[in-house]
This record gives sequence, C-alpha cells and structure tokens, in this order.
Amino acid sequence: MQITFIGGGNMATAIIGGLVKQGGHQIHVVDPNADRRDALSALQGVTAGEAVPALSADEVVVLAVKPQQLKGVCEALSATLNGALVVSIAAGIRLEALSRWLGGHTRIVRVMPNTPAMVGKGVSGLFADTAVGEADRKAADAIMAATGVTLWLADEEGIDDITSVSGSGPAYVFYFMEGMINAACEVGFSEAEARRLVLATFEGAVALAQSTDTDIAQLRANVTSKGGTTERAIARFDAELVKAAIVQGARDCRARSIELGEQLSRD
Repeated sequence: MQITFIGGGNMATAIIGGLVKQGGHQIHVVDPNADRRDALSALQGVTAGEAVPALSADEVVVLAVKPQQLKGVCEALSATLNGALVVSIAAGIRLEALSRWLGGHTRIVRVMPNTPAMVGKGVSGLFADTAVGEADRKAADAIMAATGVTLWLADEEGIDDITSVSGSGPAYVFYFMEGMINAACEVGFSEAEARRLVLATFEGAVALAQSTDTDIAQLRANVTSKGGTTERAIARFDAELVKAAIVQGARDCRARSIELGEQLSRD
C-alpha cells in the first residue's frame, strides 16, 4: 500500500513501525517537526516532508494530528485529496464533521486505537459507513492490524463504547498497578522490586487468562480460598465498591467521549 500519514506523533510512529515490519508498503509522513521527520525517514520504506504530496484514489491518508488541529488539516487537504481513502485516528471527531471539512468526501474510516499499539499489543476499534467498500475496509484493517487486535464496530456510537473499554483501558490498568506498587513499597520492597513484582504479576495473570477459556470470574475464584488471604483482600475491594467504581468510571469515560465528540465536531 501507498500510505501518507498527516502527523508523525507517537501513535503514528507506532503504526508506521508495525507497517515497516509487515513490509511491502510505501509510506510518507507529513510533519512540521524536523526531528520527527529525520527519525521516521530513517526507517526502511519511509520518506518524510513538510508538505502533502500529490495524492491519488489508490492511496490511503492517515489523519494522525491532534483533534483540535484536524479541521484546518482537513480543509487544506480537501483540494488535493483526489478520492484517496481517509483513515482518521483523531479522537472524538465524527464522520459527518470529517466529511464536511473534506469537502463532502465520504471514503472515510474512523479508528480508536490505544497506547499499547506502541509495543504491538494495541486494540483498535474501526467504523465506516456504507459509502466505504470492502476493499477499503480491508486496507484500513491491515493498517491497524500492524499494531495489534482490530474490531469492527456496528455503528459510530461504538467508537465511544470502545473508548471506555480499550481506548482508555490502559490507564485503568496502570492505575491499579500504581496501587499495587504502593502496597508493595509499604511492606518494604524497593520501588524497583515493587515494579518488577507487579509487572510480572499482571503479565502472568494475562497469560493465564489467554491460555484458557475459563471465565475470568472463575480464575479469580480459583485464587480465592475460603478463609484465606486473597479472600480478605477481595472482601475489602467489595466493601469499597471497587468493581462498581470501575464500571461507573467506564460509563463516565463513555459519556465524556460523547461530549468531546460533539464539541470537537462543531464548525
């Protein structure tokens, strides 16, 4: 594929790194930052510049700038887009706004990635309306699959749904890790030892869950012997409504995603 990235920040760099590993792509990055351009153009099959090159309907354009910058980028791009497939990874911006800013262009796929994409373990939710054909869907999927797992969503509201689970989810996990590291330090482990223990514990728990079809609740129960140490900890979590707070936090996240989308998609 011939792919042009508008913006060369962390998420774009993660996707480009995955595509370079796949091989077989011609990638160009447009970014005003000279250091970013130099770093990305050092990768095999990647060129970089400050100006958007001539585009064609056979290409894919990935919009990877901050949401607040997207309207101006789209309006500048609309005259030279020439029918190219557009993939937007900008949070919040609705298809209707993207199409309007791109002069009525409808060949657009929205994507909600997450930060583990930077290590090839990302989750990306994708949505496109009926104006986007199967070949374009496959192209967008192949681009995001370079960074991990992909999931197509039934409607655009699904972008807000997946934001509340996997989009923002890494922060929830890091938050829990922070608490466990604090607990480890409190009982005498050094910061380095606590980090090592907690990261290994999370890695091991995920690997165990992935190795079996056993329900997650049952895996938790398997560690929770009646009258034992784990049961005491879980009882505290239940008393403090930790699980309910996680669910409500995800709901609040989704609500904020909807609010931001409405705000950012205005003229």
